[in-house]
Amino acid sequence: MESQNKEVDALVQKITGLHAAISKLPSLSPCPDVNALFTDLVTACVPPSPVDVTKLGPEAQKMREGLIRLCSEAEGKLEAHYSDMLAAFDNPLDHLGMFPYYSNYINLSKLEYELLARYVPGGIAPARVAFIGSGPLPFSSFVLAARHLPDTVFDNYDLCGAANDRASKLFRADKDLGARMSFHTADVAVLAGELAMYDVVFLAALVGMAAEKKAKVIAHLGAHMADGAALVVRSAHGARGFLYPIVDPEDIGRGGFEVLAVCHPDDDVVNSVIIARKSDGVHADGLQKGRGQHARGTAPVVSPPCRFGEMVGDKRDEFANAEVAF
Repeated sequence: MESQNKEVDALVQKITGLHAAISKLPSLSPCPDVNALFTDLVTACVPPSPVDVTKLGPEAQKMREGLIRLCSEAEGKLEAHYSDMLAAFDNPLDHLGMFPYYSNYINLSKLEYELLARYVPGGIAPARVAFIGSGPLPFSSFVLAARHLPDTVFDNYDLCGAANDRASKLFRADKDLGARMSFHTADVAVLAGELAMYDVVFLAALVGMAAEKKAKVIAHLGAHMADGAALVVRSAHGARGFLYPIVDPEDIGRGGFEVLAVCHPDDDVVNSVIIARKSDGVHADGLQKGRGQHARGTAPVVSPPCRFGEMVGDKRDEFANAEVAF
């Protein structure tokens, strides 16, 4: 226990120093200084760690919340930068590998699809999917549409109109994917009846960065999604909680869902994945008549259906040498 405490203290001290350095940057747009600091941050956070970021003291919690906001801003600028680069090609989809972490999206989307196929009752063959928080590089929707769900229509939602404009340009040369991919500028909080159209809703990790905001978003989805529809929530675990918000499965249960599976990858897939199913009997005001099987209590934590690449411990050099961190 003492050795674990020392490990946690050393990690928090390191992350605090990186947060201070990142906070002093004049801009978070991609450049060598930004790339180097975020690469150091990812390298520190991705390996397995005994830290429970939800139990850190008030000062460390405040630092973590600020760091997640910085990560979100940097990720947005990085994705906009690469989206503009890709849009210059005749067929942008042929060049997605330019993005340094494209393979992570391939692996994350495969993990999500396989978890849905394994844990959603009756399997998964959605006619229509919504992705909330798709951003200027909608890699997840692309990978799912191109590799796993060839007949599914994808509605992508983002608060930023410029992000949607960038994203739509990437599909202009592919008639099939272009016909199945649409982009909408909207706050999830104003979506209501349209949410009932979807068989599956994906909630991006950075939609609702504060825990109370995330819980509110999930409760809104629970009030308006169709009974039996699946919800995929991206979360984080361990030290990866310095990069992305951690979602409490009990908040998903309280929001009107049955939590089917929680998966914490320990490889280079950074996000945890929570699979849930809309419970019957949730009113439009978010109140439940009953509870899902895992609305409260311990959620079922599962292993990934298969492994993706090498373990993180064997990939530290790759992270350190990566061109860009996010």
